Amino acid sequence: MLFKSKDKSGSSIDYIIVGLGNPGRQYEGTRHNCGFEAVDRLAEKYNCDMKKIRFKSLTGECRINGAKCLLVKPSTYMNLSGEAVVQAMNFYKAVPSQVIIIFDDISLDVGRMRIRMKGSDGGHNGMKNIIYLTGDDNFPRIKLGVGKKPHPDYDLKDWVLGRFSSNDAKTMSGIYDNAVEAVELMVQDKASDAMQKFN
Repeated sequence: MLFKSKDKSGSSIDYIIVGLGNPGRQYEGTRHNCGFEAVDRLAEKYNCDMKKIRFKSLTGECRINGAKCLLVKPSTYMNLSGEAVVQAMNFYKAVPSQVIIIFDDISLDVGRMRIRMKGSDGGHNGMKNIIYLTGDDNFPRIKLGVGKKPHPDYDLKDWVLGRFSSNDAKTMSGIYDNAVEAVELMVQDKASDAMQKFN
């Protein structure tokens, strides 16, 4: 494990898995909601009911390879994601190394994935807010490639809030499965194996 859980029973958890996105049906399937999609895939695999509203989020609990995990989809908008993360961390007295964040990355081609154990926000508004509110950038993160803007003058907001082509959507379905596998390794303290396999 990346850390020692104080108590395996009761309300303690081993990892908080946060998928970033925007709430609301109008944002479903957009590039910016890849984190939500990956967490949904995790929830589906582990029969995790993501209906409990707390920490300004939709949450659910499940065990992933023996680790007790809290799955989180913030109900704030992307640029306020840190509010949800801070509330969950404070409740569980969690440190950044316990919080795995999954989000979209325009610097990676569609279908590419990159795992990092810490680092800057990379220009991502969700990560920017999380780092700002926690004062820490030591969050393990899984970045899902959504491709760069088609040309420099294309509005970035329009791009990340746009939807994938049918072919790219099929490709992304595979990357969500890869993200699930990466989480499965990371909660077993096998982040280096995940990085070697998917980076």
